[in-house]
Amino acid sequence: MDGCAQMCKCFLILFNILFALVGFVLVALGIWLRFGAETRGFFDIDLNTSQFIIGVSVLIITGSLMVLVAVIGDCGACSNSKSALGVFSGLLTFLIIIEIAAGVMAFMWSGQVSEELANFYRTIYAQYLNTRSPGQAMTLKLFHNTFDCCGIGGPIEVLVRDTCPEGNFLQQISFPSCPSVMQDMFNSKAPLVLGGFLGTAGLMMVALVCSVVLSRATSQPRSSPPAYVLLTSQPSVSSMFPAPAVQQI
Repeated sequence: MDGCAQMCKCFLILFNILFALVGFVLVALGIWLRFGAETRGFFDIDLNTSQFIIGVSVLIITGSLMVLVAVIGDCGACSNSKSALGVFSGLLTFLIIIEIAAGVMAFMWSGQVSEELANFYRTIYAQYLNTRSPGQAMTLKLFHNTFDCCGIGGPIEVLVRDTCPEGNFLQQISFPSCPSVMQDMFNSKAPLVLGGFLGTAGLMMVALVCSVVLSRATSQPRSSPPAYVLLTSQPSVSSMFPAPAVQQI
């Protein structure tokens, strides 16, 4: 392989290692969201929990697919396997399409996503007021610490004050309303989210190009070494028929 193919091979190995680590993180996060004590309360709520369940499932499936793609890519790059590189290129193309589509949809539907999340929070809030469940209290604390907010009443919130983030008295009475914070954050961060998705898709396209280059370099026929000719010493004609001696007169 030439120098370009060697560089592509090194890039693919490093890319797939990082890709596998990100996949493991997504799987671990999805499992924690599903079975963690802080988030188990999501699955105990009867209303408007389908979005969360679907999101956790997509998180686990996406992470598992990323790990699978990374393993296949590393095997193909290390062993110069054309078939493995072909499978890796196909799966990576599929992930690139999903990545771009997800970024565009997240940008276009940022307002709807923020509204759904705010309604989901209101559901947990209302259920906690009726049940005072410890699991739902931990879920509210997770929301409050993540978004640095408390309740739906803003500074006059008193019903779920025990789940607000820790702070002094002035901080306790100055936390903003969580639904408004969620909507403002999603609307302001939508371009950054789109840029993150497109940047990740661009990096994956570079890996796809390297995979194609390495696959073509692998499929090229190797030049066979020159045939060696065994040279054996054979008697020369002059040695077989010696020249007659010249007589001097």
